[in-house]
Amino acid sequence: MNQEIPFFSPTARKIALLIVFVLGIAIRLYDLTDLPLEFHSTRQLLSALKARGMYYETRTDVLPEERAFAVQQWKFRASVEPELFERIVAWTYPFTGEKVWIARIYSSAFWVIGGIFLYLLARRLTSDDGAIAATALYLFLPYAVIASRSFQPDPLMTMLIVMFLWAVWEWSSLTPSFGHPSPNGREAGVRAILAGLFGGAAIFVKFPAAFFVVGGGLGAALSRGSVKEALKNPQVYVMTLLGILPGVGYLIYGVFIAGYLGQQFGGRFIPALFLDPSYYLGWLNMLNLTLGGFVLTLALLGLFFFDKEKRRFLSGLWAGYALFGLYFNYHISTHDYYSLPLIPVAALSIAPLADLLLAKLAQLTPTRLTRLSSFLFLFIGLLAVAWNTRSQLNAVDYRPEATMWAEIAQRTDGYNLAGLTQDYGARFAYWGWRNITSWPSYGDLRYADERGGNRDLEELFAEITSKKDLFIVTDFDDLDRQPFLKEKLKSFPVFAEGDRYVIYDLMQD
Repeated sequence: MNQEIPFFSPTARKIALLIVFVLGIAIRLYDLTDLPLEFHSTRQLLSALKARGMYYETRTDVLPEERAFAVQQWKFRASVEPELFERIVAWTYPFTGEKVWIARIYSSAFWVIGGIFLYLLARRLTSDDGAIAATALYLFLPYAVIASRSFQPDPLMTMLIVMFLWAVWEWSSLTPSFGHPSPNGREAGVRAILAGLFGGAAIFVKFPAAFFVVGGGLGAALSRGSVKEALKNPQVYVMTLLGILPGVGYLIYGVFIAGYLGQQFGGRFIPALFLDPSYYLGWLNMLNLTLGGFVLTLALLGLFFFDKEKRRFLSGLWAGYALFGLYFNYHISTHDYYSLPLIPVAALSIAPLADLLLAKLAQLTPTRLTRLSSFLFLFIGLLAVAWNTRSQLNAVDYRPEATMWAEIAQRTDGYNLAGLTQDYGARFAYWGWRNITSWPSYGDLRYADERGGNRDLEELFAEITSKKDLFIVTDFDDLDRQPFLKEKLKSFPVFAEGDRYVIYDLMQD
């Protein structure tokens, strides 16, 4: 979208981009060394335990029992995605020591690199001014800041999705219409290869990326012609082949050769949820957490401000997300980070609205003083958002948790353990170096009910506590939602307790 009077001059544009990216990096590195418990700690600790196991497998300067425990934790925990990110972090540990916050640096870098490609794509879809606004939203949306620091594959996957979207739109821009020779055939071929590589890498990192890759690819192809015409273009087959090979290769290996993926895809699609209003309300709540209702509304309205070809491209992405949510219907309504890849899509969708707003602002600020004032107001707003996110990161210091788990491990040394703890015992495994048989959370019990797997709680308690000496409780909020377990534990004496834990003696009923 072209505009006669740009809001940012070339110099101001460089300054604005510098501010956006520097602040975007700085807010992600704030409170860097805190424990990875501020965002979906169960998923982050899964990666942390795997990375430590990979690292300890190569160490000869640790106790044999420590190495055996670390490797055992890595091997027995579930693997759905390839352990690529964990391997990158493990490769770094020999140079830095085992610092789990190293993963925050990598994740933040992935997200910021994605921001560079988002800017390049948004300026092609709208203008330089609209691209700056879209990039600022992508980098400073509060949820995006928190989520993009997490030790899980999603920031890397999102970066690769954005890189794919940039490459596939560049490819489509070099293909005026299917069925006609293009003067930029070689360059278009390079873009097709890049799109296939980026898309294939995104799907390899995490399978749900396929919905955004396919949606974006179809949207880009349909912006230049019909499906029938697209199928006549050999570059489409190049992209498709490069896109599916890595993921299919990993799937074949995990299911038919190694065998560890066979049971990992169950429970993600529950047909009965389509008749349950809580599914739709839950999905809307996840969108509210991820984007916020105001941003979501603006993003959807922004689609109407694109021309027909670009609207098809963005509509393909939104359709891909919708199909993704319909297939992963349980997780999309309960796991907010499943909507993380929607953030760059929303940022791109808002770009034309921001472009129009900045164009109007440029007309209303003809003098140097008024233009400088508007710059200042925009900067203050950006700074305010960053400061609020900083306050959120600063609200809780998780570092004392490491000491608590080490203390529990010391007090329970030599005993067999069961318990209701956060993250299915992952915190205890990481900082206490101990295994624990976990009692299911309230959410797990409810999930089992939705899938028709009701169990007798008395029988379950006997099964879990069989041959166990102690029962540890650290998740008191979850305990309050489980009246059976709370009453059951009252029949056992307290073995030990601390500020945030109680240990029950199962040996004395």
